[in-house]
Amino acid sequence: MLADLGEIEAAIGYAFNNRDLLRRALTHASHAYETDPTVVADNERLEFLGDAVLGFLTSEYLIERYPAYREGRLSIIKNYLVSATHLYEVAERLDLGRYLLLGRGEELSGGRAKKGLLADAMEALIAAVHLDGGIGAARAFAVRNVFEGGDAAEGGEAPFTNFKGALQESARALNLPSPRYSVAREDGPAHSRRFTVEVRVGDRWLAQGEGCSKKSAGQNAAQAALKQIMEESG
Repeated sequence: MLADLGEIEAAIGYAFNNRDLLRRALTHASHAYETDPTVVADNERLEFLGDAVLGFLTSEYLIERYPAYREGRLSIIKNYLVSATHLYEVAERLDLGRYLLLGRGEELSGGRAKKGLLADAMEALIAAVHLDGGIGAARAFAVRNVFEGGDAAEGGEAPFTNFKGALQESARALNLPSPRYSVAREDGPAHSRRFTVEVRVGDRWLAQGEGCSKKSAGQNAAQAALKQIMEESG
């Protein structure tokens, strides 16, 4: 392991009573296989449990935070919060890849930065916290790191700031084509440009957004489109 376990405990805000659970959550199957799979346990079983625990905690959190939202809107937010896209962002923010135990092949192929591998490790970590400290500890961990971590503003429309990622996951969940973005207009002098970006899903125009860069305009367009989809979903 490239860093002391105390560092990851400080990063996630939870100190383990049984650090073997933490080590297992950070152990990829490639490391266990190269070491001794009959002795070293990998994180796949914890990932299985973590997926279920996270699903329950996310539903519970959203029901309590958004009492006026109907099922459709809650499902859209939940689909994003439990998605590999979002869990990868959380893992990146926690620098989780630095703590993983990987086999040589995964190490050489850039495993510490792989989206799927990091998302799986996040689910395993949630399960490890649950087994070590109970559902209350897992709930506190999820609220701190998954639901309200990073730059998410309290009281906002939804507990995420990557609106393009959320729109992508929503389209996937609703069996819709991937969103497509295009620059509709550029205004202003060269040193102070304003961009208008529009987003479509399939043949349907959804929304426009403005910003001082194409990236910010795209995020604003995705936010408007996501709000429209949630309103249509109840």
